[in-house]
Amino acid sequence: MQSSVLKSVGLHGALAALLFVTADFHAPTPTVMEVVLNPNLPEEEKVVEAVSVDQKAVEKKIAELKAEEQQKKRQEEARIRELERRAKEARDTRESEARTIKKLEQERKEKEAERKKAEAEAKKAKAIEKRRREEALKAQKEKDEAEKAAKVAADKRKREEEALKKAEDLRKQKAAEEKRKAEEAERRRQQALEEQMLQEQLAREAASRAKVRQQQVLSEVDKYKALIMQRIQQNLLIDENMKGKECRLNLRLAFNGLVTQAQPLGGETLVCDAALRAIRIAETLPVSSDRDVYEQLKNINLTIRPSF
Repeated sequence: MQSSVLKSVGLHGALAALLFVTADFHAPTPTVMEVVLNPNLPEEEKVVEAVSVDQKAVEKKIAELKAEEQQKKRQEEARIRELERRAKEARDTRESEARTIKKLEQERKEKEAERKKAEAEAKKAKAIEKRRREEALKAQKEKDEAEKAAKVAADKRKREEEALKKAEDLRKQKAAEEKRKAEEAERRRQQALEEQMLQEQLAREAASRAKVRQQQVLSEVDKYKALIMQRIQQNLLIDENMKGKECRLNLRLAFNGLVTQAQPLGGETLVCDAALRAIRIAETLPVSSDRDVYEQLKNINLTIRPSF
């Protein structure tokens, strides 16, 4: 009997050691099983029965603990997989957001470059427009000045013509008076001689008037030639390669100053090209409204020498 008791105590000790090794210390403390032995059995049979019952309970508890541990392990693995899935989703989201931000930044830079390019083009167009307005204003000013100079010259010519006419009238009056006195004093002179002297006098007067008129025409022609040269020089684009060189041109002008023909007659090609370009820019050149002066200007030859 004592041997049976020792066996029972040893079995319980081994069971306790096994439970201590496999137990989860974080789990709640299991309830101690109570075994009620049959009081009617002999003492040795009671011990064997208790040992048999305890062994089954221990195995069941061990199985339960193992199942619980496996369940916790599966739950932990599931929790880790979920965390890894969430981490991957977060990483994918960050990468997607980074790509989106990079794309938006690239689009922003492209739009900024387009905006700067548009601003530069607008600034350039504005500068060109400003330069064109300034050139137009300059051309208009030059035209107004030329018209003003032409009007001043025309007024001066008109005053000179009026003074000449007045002087001519006075001279005629004086001549008539002298003639009348001569006729009265020399009434008896031969009629043929008087008529011959009168014809000679009238011829001299006509020649004098023609000479004065020719001088006026030549003066006006020289003036308008100078104005034409000035207009061409104003539009002439020159460089150092033209220094000391010239070009001879023949110009045909309409009554309003429009250049109907411009033909080089010889000289440096570089200067001739620049002169023809300056004439095209000017479009019209100064001409006189006086018919005689215009006749001298409608087909003229000019020598263009760039001035530095």
